[in-house]
Amino acid sequence: MARLVDEMEELRIGVFVCHCGTNIAGFLDPREVAEYAGTLPDVVFVKENLFSCSQSGVTEIQNAIKENQLNRVVVAACTPRTHEPTFRAACEDAGLNPFFFEFVNIREHCSWVHKGMAEEATHKAKDLVRMGVARARYLEPREPIVADVEPAALVIGGGVSGLTAALSLANRGIEVKLVEREEELGGMLRRIFRLYPSNIDAREFIARQVEAVEGHPRIEVFTCSTVEGLQGYIGNYRATISSQGVNKREVHVGVIIVATGAAQLDLGEVYGYDGKRVITLIELEERLRNGELGAKNVVMIKCVGARVPERLYCSRICCMTSIKNAILIKEKDPEARVHILYRDLMCYGVDNEALLRKAKESGVRFINYSLERPPIMENGRVRVHSDILGKEIGINADLVVLVTPMVSQDGVEELSRLLKVPLDGDRFFLEAHVKLRPLDFATDGIYVCGTAHWPASVSESIEQALGATARASTYLINKRVTVEPIFSMLLDEDLCRGCGLCASLCPYAAIEMVQTEKGIKAQMIAVACKGCGTCGASCYRRAIKMNHYTDEQLIAQVRAAFSG
Repeated sequence: MARLVDEMEELRIGVFVCHCGTNIAGFLDPREVAEYAGTLPDVVFVKENLFSCSQSGVTEIQNAIKENQLNRVVVAACTPRTHEPTFRAACEDAGLNPFFFEFVNIREHCSWVHKGMAEEATHKAKDLVRMGVARARYLEPREPIVADVEPAALVIGGGVSGLTAALSLANRGIEVKLVEREEELGGMLRRIFRLYPSNIDAREFIARQVEAVEGHPRIEVFTCSTVEGLQGYIGNYRATISSQGVNKREVHVGVIIVATGAAQLDLGEVYGYDGKRVITLIELEERLRNGELGAKNVVMIKCVGARVPERLYCSRICCMTSIKNAILIKEKDPEARVHILYRDLMCYGVDNEALLRKAKESGVRFINYSLERPPIMENGRVRVHSDILGKEIGINADLVVLVTPMVSQDGVEELSRLLKVPLDGDRFFLEAHVKLRPLDFATDGIYVCGTAHWPASVSESIEQALGATARASTYLINKRVTVEPIFSMLLDEDLCRGCGLCASLCPYAAIEMVQTEKGIKAQMIAVACKGCGTCGASCYRRAIKMNHYTDEQLIAQVRAAFSG
């Protein structure tokens, strides 16, 4: 069993209990919890804070460490996911190793889940603080891991977000490998007429981007290509690029940006789709570009295949694309009659609201319908029941435009498995945290942007690409990465039988099986490890130890849980 402290060191634990305004104090008694903490062994200092994460709260913690010679700190507050870095930094600034800090979550685990049960929530908070103090006795000092980063990036996808990401990185002096599975760069924008709300020509815009990428000395473009293999970890990825399924090449990069884009929903024969009198929104864009509309009565039916049991989500940009095209039709032929049949209108933002007003002022007619009573097509007319008017309306239709949602690209499952990054229920790539890390994956060094992540407008895709490159540049420009020292390690090489179970189960590819003088053994890649503990739990020989989550620490918590 690990020593509690150095031989000449006395354990001096400080406990800080946060009120978090009324988030905690409104549902349990922080004072009672603090008084109880003062009775626990080795606790020499206890303090209540109104907001522990505020500047004044952090300063109080730092002063207490110095004035009371604290060598362990326990904070009972909210979620470590958002605030643990703040308190670790406070400990470090006060001269204490940041891994001598223990976080106890009494907000999510007590006040927020036991509203109306103040006595029980307070009792549970005491239990959690007792467990936190028990674990704090076994905490050990740790130092961050610093590893070199290959100053090169792999961008997967050659649409607007991929091109933007590649240019942004290359202009910062980073070597970029851009992989596109189609013959040409540009993605879906090659088929679009004009972009809203700027009304600029989409093909000219994307052509300039393509020209800049293809002419950039730091960008190497692979068309008709896919990423077929991947090994390594942040700062040291080795990717195998397959061109036309024949030529293969391995590239060494530090980070990866996923910008694979989205696709148009395959309609089948819904609403009598034939590509002539019944077309898609993309096909309408192409007709407008070529001046081949050929219709006086245009009806757009929105939410075809979206917000239905098979596909619950809203594609977000369809409304504005429909409205933009309706305005373009009216500008070309003011006598044309354009009807938009909608369930709801997604026109977020000042510019989009202004575009909606412009469409109404130009004579575009909007008719609301419900999912239960969708439009019906018959004999060159569209019948729709208006919930607002409370009656059925018949509309002449020379051309019917089906407005469908964006869906994920084919092959995303294979790419997801290759990169070891997750997809959501709709097969779009899933970020690490919707608010805190919206462009990161849980796997360090891999980022997502554009419609690979979720349906987005061109401007949003560009913004996300710039955000992803900003995140990636942190490591690429510094040429090193600092990783928390919370990783697995082999306790005893002789205990390892080389079965490979740990390596096969590791979700981050942080374990390799290597040949040693003693046979095949597991080798941990500390930089790639996220400390999830899967390998330690699976090792039947108990050959693996989890730093900062040792058996001694966890057993101490379990014992404390049942000793109250």
